[in-house]
Amino acid sequence: MNIMERKNTELIKEFNRYIREHPEFANNIPNNANVVMQLEGDNAFNTWSDVVAKSHVEEGQPIVYIRIKRLKPIHSRIEELEIVV
Repeated sequence: MNIMERKNTELIKEFNRYIREHPEFANNIPNNANVVMQLEGDNAFNTWSDVVAKSHVEEGQPIVYIRIKRLKPIHSRIEELEIVV
């Protein structure tokens, strides 16, 4: 998996989390849409994502661009741990 594919996978995961927390947002996405992740300020990724999406779109299938404007820093969700030797 290359760096663009990894970034796309991470953005899809974050988008799925967002939709679970804000299900009403999904109402704006047409059924059977080809959803394309875009990241504000990352032109190389956005171009790659657009090319890949357009190469997979079926005739008549709507393309929806999800532009992520900001991401919070990733942090651990671990609340407690210990070292066992």
